[in-house]
Amino acid sequence: MNWYLKAMKSYATFKGRSTRSEYWYFMLFYMLMLVFPLILAGFLGLDENGQMTMFAIAGIVLLIHLIPSIAISIRRLHDIGKSGWWYLISLIPYVGSIAILIMAMIDSKDDNEYGLNPKA
Repeated sequence: MNWYLKAMKSYATFKGRSTRSEYWYFMLFYMLMLVFPLILAGFLGLDENGQMTMFAIAGIVLLIHLIPSIAISIRRLHDIGKSGWWYLISLIPYVGSIAILIMAMIDSKDDNEYGLNPKA
């Protein structure tokens, strides 16, 4: 939870670097908060109005986390020595998402133009 809170505190900071653990823990909590209302609606067997409420909650969670998720992804790219502009590759259907996923798994590089190695 500390990694999630750290990422939310640097809400719109596109400079600097983020470690793999910071990135993946943020994404884990984000996805749990996004999917939980939808699963809850399925288990409770809500009527149409209840389901729409849960979809609205999921939509609000999505909007709240939109900028922080982009920011932490760009900081993660900085950590492996790539420019933040590489994030635009995610706009290519399927291939872009897979490329970002692979780049997010790469270990931190030594000190680079984006800052000191956060692991050091």
